[in-house]
Amino acid sequence: MINGLKLADVPPQWYDSGMKQKTSITLSDDLLRLVARAGGKGESRSQTIERLVREGLLARARRLADERDLAILNRHADALNKEAAAVLEFQGDL
Repeated sequence: MINGLKLADVPPQWYDSGMKQKTSITLSDDLLRLVARAGGKGESRSQTIERLVREGLLARARRLADERDLAILNRHADALNKEAAAVLEFQGDL
């Protein structure tokens, strides 16, 4: 029991959100130099690597979503263009 709470009373997402796993990876010297340059003031190497991985994964997810959206727009481009032309024709000259 911690501060009157049993571990079972703590929501799992809260408990796990701050947990870290220790792991070991091997990186090339040139990549370690880039990591060192990318580090923020007072930021440890581990914090820098975690931040860079998180940023990279978020950017990748955004890029994939953008690619999916573009594919959808391209599939429907002819119909959307015809609809836009009809709207403009309906509006007439302003």
